[in-house]
Amino acid sequence: MYKRLCFSKMTQYLPRSRRFAPLAELATDQHHELPKLHGVIFDVDGTLCLPQNHMFSEMRAALQIPKHIDILEHIYSLPTASQQESAMETIRAIERRTMTAQVAQPGLADLMAYLDAKNIRKGICTRNFETPVSHLLGKFLAGHVFHPVVTRDFRPPKPDPAGLLYIARSWGLVRAVEGPEDEGNVRAVLEDESAGSSAREKEGAVVRDGAELSEVGDASGLIMVGDSIDDMTAGRRAGAATVLLVNDANSHLAEHEHTDLVIERLDDLVQVLDHGFVGREIHQGP
Repeated sequence: MYKRLCFSKMTQYLPRSRRFAPLAELATDQHHELPKLHGVIFDVDGTLCLPQNHMFSEMRAALQIPKHIDILEHIYSLPTASQQESAMETIRAIERRTMTAQVAQPGLADLMAYLDAKNIRKGICTRNFETPVSHLLGKFLAGHVFHPVVTRDFRPPKPDPAGLLYIARSWGLVRAVEGPEDEGNVRAVLEDESAGSSAREKEGAVVRDGAELSEVGDASGLIMVGDSIDDMTAGRRAGAATVLLVNDANSHLAEHEHTDLVIERLDDLVQVLDHGFVGREIHQGP
């Protein structure tokens, strides 16, 4: 089990933007001084469904790459477009076969019903391709709206923050870039891991060489829920709060600096949001 961090540590680590007003009390106008939660973004494999870690081992074996090599980075680094497409189709075939064994995460239905009842927008940002995502949504989440759904076709992928900033912008959440220093910081965040991408100019995180950057997607009112370091880092770099859905394989991320809060089941998040999200708090299920 995970121990709660002391309040002094939480407040030293956690900026105000990582706190949200309790959803249970918004109707009574209490806690109006706290920021309002504007939406929740979810990863897919290991988050909306149980982890299928064997899938990634199969992919690396098929591509003949070791564990420390990122699968997508390897594919994008291949010298020709035909080699990249062939490698991509290899991992798609594994995903198609594996998606038939998807199992919903415990608490999935209750959390989605709660978010819908509170009119909280839901989006998806995943490194999966579209077919297994659509399969999961149709099998376990029929009737629940997720928009936008950012899949592998969006580049650069997580841990780059561009996908989350695109979602923020699509929800009308933007902020003005204030002065040259702020613009420099924003460009550094958006370009650092995107430098080699041919598709880094995306709505929501538009960075054009030599052009003035006037606004950027604002994810400070959002929560990123995931199970990997890519999810936590993408959320942190985008300015969102981060929630780790912990399991035996990722428990080392519970104390990672990019993780704001840890839950053991998806529906643990219901109580957290009802009472007011406070990051760097380790939440234990019943």
